Amino acid sequence: MNPTLPNPAAKNRRASGCPAAATVEVAPHRRLRLHPKFHSSVLPDDRDLIVYLPEEYDQTPRSYPVLYLHDGQNLFDGQTSYIAGRTWDVHETADNLIAAREVEPLIIVGIYNTGEHRIREYTPTNDPKYGGGEANLYGRMLIEEIKPFIDRTYRTRQGPQHTGLGGSSLGGLVTLYLGMLRPDIFGRLAVLSPSVWWDAKRILTFVTEARPVPRPRIWLDMGTREGKRTLQDTEALHALLVKQGWRDGVDLMYMRVPGGTHDESAWAARVGPFLRFLFPAQVEK
Repeated sequence: MNPTLPNPAAKNRRASGCPAAATVEVAPHRRLRLHPKFHSSVLPDDRDLIVYLPEEYDQTPRSYPVLYLHDGQNLFDGQTSYIAGRTWDVHETADNLIAAREVEPLIIVGIYNTGEHRIREYTPTNDPKYGGGEANLYGRMLIEEIKPFIDRTYRTRQGPQHTGLGGSSLGGLVTLYLGMLRPDIFGRLAVLSPSVWWDAKRILTFVTEARPVPRPRIWLDMGTREGKRTLQDTEALHALLVKQGWRDGVDLMYMRVPGGTHDESAWAARVGPFLRFLFPAQVEK
């Protein structure tokens, strides 16, 4: 692997990548803001960004932690999801948990994938069979362009303790990779059903060699119906993280999901648990 990502303060070729169109509210969800055709100077394809704001956002001057999630079209809107009508229901789950004071109010940013280029952007190495290997460029886009745009546009808290990254399948793979590579940016990781198998399980070697400081807080899961080898690979990753110093129930949570499958409905059921672990409500003193 080629672990090279710049400091976010580094000079960009363009002012952090600006969207081509104004913000659009996603009906009927007035607190979902769509930023169409976000342009990147690092990667060739424009992509949409969709932003969830907590209910209190317009009533208070406070700033909020931010969770960035891959495959943004599958998170909120059934009209854009991979399978029509099936989404992660992230906004409804977040609303309910924030209202119940189980999760701290937060901003959630969905980054749409670019279809045929998804595999390239979500993989850290080139697999002999499938290609790929542009995760470093994708990470540069996140750090140099998308995150600065979100920080300028919304009231956000700074620092890795207030910044999360998450995704499923190849999105889980790129989340783990970028979180290990840039723990100074992403301090809370939601790694759902990760594609550990990619390129002969090279991610395990990367995790073995990584020494992230500060150490990110990690949610890791896999369903029992996602394949025997896939489950074994994820359990090997869990064991490796423990060996590397992560502590179950403290800065690592591994969930083996009985009957869990590899689809949006299954991942929707895990949104609440990972939000509770990564962004628990702060106890008032």
